[in-house]
Amino acid sequence: MPQERLWAPWRLAYLQGSLRDDESTRSEPSWLAGADENCFLCRDAATPADDRRNLVVWRGAETFAVLNRFPYNNGHLLVAPLNHKARLDQLSAAAHVEAMQLLARVCGIVEQNMNASGFNVGLNLGKSAGAGVPGHLHWHLVPRWDGDINFMPVTANVKVLPQALEDLWEMLSDALRSS
Repeated sequence: MPQERLWAPWRLAYLQGSLRDDESTRSEPSWLAGADENCFLCRDAATPADDRRNLVVWRGAETFAVLNRFPYNNGHLLVAPLNHKARLDQLSAAAHVEAMQLLARVCGIVEQNMNASGFNVGLNLGKSAGAGVPGHLHWHLVPRWDGDINFMPVTANVKVLPQALEDLWEMLSDALRSS
């Protein structure tokens, strides 16, 4: 059986543990109080002029939504507080409410625009719980479809994502703005 090639060049930065980015073209961050300058979520929160580049699809008064650069599924995004907080009990009541409202809103937008038939929504609190960014809590929202598991993960240890992040950013940010 001939072997097919699936090119995914954007994955190399992840595998190498680096994101090649021209820092000289980034906007100057307006760091929020308590921000960690090494945290990508804090950087995204501090640079609204770079929302497209950073794949931030929405920002509110307390929270924002950003596409996951290394998604489990097409449409995988993160909802995070603007402020660098590691624990739920550190969030203000307003941030709690806004995060839940944003998760609900994004579920509806993704369901409507991507025909998702379900969602995994998760929050890993602390490094031992699997948090990749243990200092800045964030919810993962992973759209799911009936039968979205195919042969690729089983036979080739590969997940196929059918949409470019830039195209997804365009679709979701437009839908969120107009809703």
